[in-house]
Amino acid sequence: MKAGPSLEEIRRHNLGTLLRHVHISGSLSRAVLTDRMGLNRSTILGLVSELASAGLVREELPRDTGRAGRPSLVVRPESDQAYVLAFDVGVDRLIAARIGLGGAFLDRRETPLPPGHRSAAEVTEALAGFARQMVGAAREGSVCVGVGAAVRGTVRRLDGMVRAAPYVDWLDEEFGEDLTRRLGLGVPVTVENEASLGALAEHLRGAGAGCQDLVYLHGDIGIGGGIISGGHLLGGDAGYGGEVGHMVVNPRGGRRCGCGGRGCLEAEAGERALLEAAGLGPSATGREAVRAVVEAADRGDAGARGALHDIGDWLGIGVANLVNLLNPRTVLFGGTLREVFLGSAAQIRSRINTHALTPTREHLRLRVGALGDDAVLIGAAELAFSQLLVGPLEALARHAAVAGP
Repeated sequence: MKAGPSLEEIRRHNLGTLLRHVHISGSLSRAVLTDRMGLNRSTILGLVSELASAGLVREELPRDTGRAGRPSLVVRPESDQAYVLAFDVGVDRLIAARIGLGGAFLDRRETPLPPGHRSAAEVTEALAGFARQMVGAAREGSVCVGVGAAVRGTVRRLDGMVRAAPYVDWLDEEFGEDLTRRLGLGVPVTVENEASLGALAEHLRGAGAGCQDLVYLHGDIGIGGGIISGGHLLGGDAGYGGEVGHMVVNPRGGRRCGCGGRGCLEAEAGERALLEAAGLGPSATGREAVRAVVEAADRGDAGARGALHDIGDWLGIGVANLVNLLNPRTVLFGGTLREVFLGSAAQIRSRINTHALTPTREHLRLRVGALGDDAVLIGAAELAFSQLLVGPLEALARHAAVAGP
């Protein structure tokens, strides 16, 4: 017979659960925590006291109760004590942020990424330089507890190897190991596909909050996808799950895709397809060019409207396939697909109504992401916080010891 959890394991679990509630929801009263966790008041008091002693939370008066009498204390995350580093390796820029417990942005650095090949070693060195600056500027006594990095490509979960990132011309790059070595922080470094992290962020803090089954589609040069199923990020066997941009939607006579195939969703509905359909040459690239097409369509430009109609067709077929396969409650559009969706929503919905089974689409919601361009960074931060939220006191002590005096 398998022994049940020990009292210490239960305590550790409860500390992590309480900290997660405060980390995601922000200020919560003890009464709310008692109700959410199903524990008695004295147990909640003990857990809060332990986390407060470690500097991870604090109790204070609410800012405005609107009620007479003495207000109840609320528990807030202490953002300055424990923080993570989040990196976003974009198509045209590198972004780094220091993000505190509770999701507070404490520091942010950014640099353009010139078009063309940029080696993984150059990128990791640039990110390590940002990290040195941000850690050096952090409050004395604060502790870095993890690092999360987002890459637009296929990433192996085990070690952060980037198997393929066509838009920076990477193939089987040991990105995670190299970044860990260059950082030298002694904390876990986790690398994930950018769309998966966007899905995680929107699920926890954005337009998908409270939704247990959603699909997030992220537009950049290509199209990435992240899937939340039953409240969990779907990664597949090795972490490659969610590559919806390479779902074939036009097998006969489809456009050539960066993966080497033809007729993939990102080839038919991605940035290049939209700009070419709008009559723009190869020099037009990036989010501003996409936005310009959408704005032209809003002004009545026939070419721009036709381009969005065509792209909406292919995007709608792709979403219909996902709806039939996964039966999500919500499909979210992020990155440049936010603008594309707003300009072609009617066409997308028409294709879904035509190609998706009625039971799978009858409660479907189509939404734009709420976190904007920060969704990927926020998702990387949530990934980096995961160990702290499992065993808060142990993780904090371990990383504080590594950081030294």
